[in-house]
Amino acid sequence: MSKLTVAVDAQGVATMTLTDPDRRNAMGHEMAGEMIAAVADLHEDRDIRALVITGEGKGFCAGADLPQLFGNPERGVADMREELQGYYQAFLAVHELPFPTIAAVNGAAVGAGLNLAMACDIRIAGTYATFGATFAKIGLHPGGGCTWFLVRAMGASRALRTLLLGDLLDVQEAVELGLAEGPEKDCVAVAGELAHRFADVDPQLARHIKRSVGIAVETDDLGAVLEYESWAQASSATSEQLQQWVAKFSS
Repeated sequence: MSKLTVAVDAQGVATMTLTDPDRRNAMGHEMAGEMIAAVADLHEDRDIRALVITGEGKGFCAGADLPQLFGNPERGVADMREELQGYYQAFLAVHELPFPTIAAVNGAAVGAGLNLAMACDIRIAGTYATFGATFAKIGLHPGGGCTWFLVRAMGASRALRTLLLGDLLDVQEAVELGLAEGPEKDCVAVAGELAHRFADVDPQLARHIKRSVGIAVETDDLGAVLEYESWAQASSATSEQLQQWVAKFSS
């Protein structure tokens, strides 16, 4: 039985829903594999303009399937590391998508679920959303890019505190710390509305803006940002939409 569904509407907005609500959408190898394949298909589809990810039922994603990933301590570190790096691709593939992505966090986003939410460009939190980097609390080092995501969202000091203590953050704390926007009573509807507004932006322009923001996050080098912006702005200068505005001011 499939662990997720993907639906695409006429405007090119895709909605990915994790569909294992009895386990609060915990992510094992099967779900991770399906997500990697689904994201690869979306990446290749030039008609996709935005993606919303959410979970069926009361949870967004309750984390990794611990018995599947860590239930065999006899494996060597090298073998486990290789397996984990493959598993991480479920979140990293989302992070690398060229179009805007939104997590509609309708419930608990814990461990791997937090990584999945953080891999999205924007997080819209529901009323009952919780966010937890609970790795250390169960004796496990963070993985899946969690430290990278949290340091960029919260700063090094707060990220270290959050990772060491492993406490769950309620929705108000998460919003105050900049992890999410909200809370929204119907975060899926709000995320969908935002995705459709993104879909109204010229798709090439939206992709270039997302890349420009990515460069700004990755580097403190203003020159590198200006280098990309000058190319992207010049590339967009011949667009019909811009030329219509130019004509208004030229008359």
